[in-house]
Amino acid sequence: MSDRLQGKTILVTGAASGIGRAVAEGFVAEGARVAFTDRDADGAVTAAREAGGGSFALALDITDETSVEAAFAQVLERGPLDVVVANAGVQLFGQDAQIADLDLAVWERTVQVNLTGTFLTVKHAVRAMLRTGGSIVLTGSPTGLNGEGKDFTAYSSTKAGIHGMTRTVAAAYADRGIRVNTVVPGYTETPLVTSISGNADSRAAIVGRTPLGRPGRPGDVVGIMVYLAGDESSFATGGLFRVDGGMTTL
Repeated sequence: MSDRLQGKTILVTGAASGIGRAVAEGFVAEGARVAFTDRDADGAVTAAREAGGGSFALALDITDETSVEAAFAQVLERGPLDVVVANAGVQLFGQDAQIADLDLAVWERTVQVNLTGTFLTVKHAVRAMLRTGGSIVLTGSPTGLNGEGKDFTAYSSTKAGIHGMTRTVAAAYADRGIRVNTVVPGYTETPLVTSISGNADSRAAIVGRTPLGRPGRPGDVVGIMVYLAGDESSFATGGLFRVDGGMTTL
């Protein structure tokens, strides 16, 4: 790649695997110094070590504000923070369900991680950028835009909340030079979705609803993430950038 992010310091949550890891690796390849953060501390260490460059790893549980504060403080000790990608999340396959069948505990766990965890990440990202400005990118989902997630009430609701958070925070802090956008990947084959990717019928059904005719790969969103992290996107805020194979056009 090039050096489009040379000199920038970036924090990525959920960077031990899947989309988060691919995006963090992409940032390193573009010259950034990247904090690979994850509740899986060992996984974050491995991912950062293998990425090389200016990467480093931090343990971060997005549901614990003390943990979030500590991770941001450690990054800020190295200098200003330019970009934060709020990517970490859960999708509780086999537990999330249509609303009449959804257990309260599953709802609460999903909200705790996906919505409250994103809130805490964005809250402390904004605090870190109030003087210097910066770019915050959230990971959304087609389930927050259309009926794709009808069997995942909790997950779909939290992703819709994340989309709303993007618009609200973008409007509130544009005058401080803080940009906030959401990237919306489609069905992407990562360790999060093995219950679909490992079932031929389920996989065929969801790929069949994707006009480009294939599942997403973690690397598919790296380009748009690099764009939103860099100076080329200086006039983009409050946006939803869909990289979903056309799924939400149906």
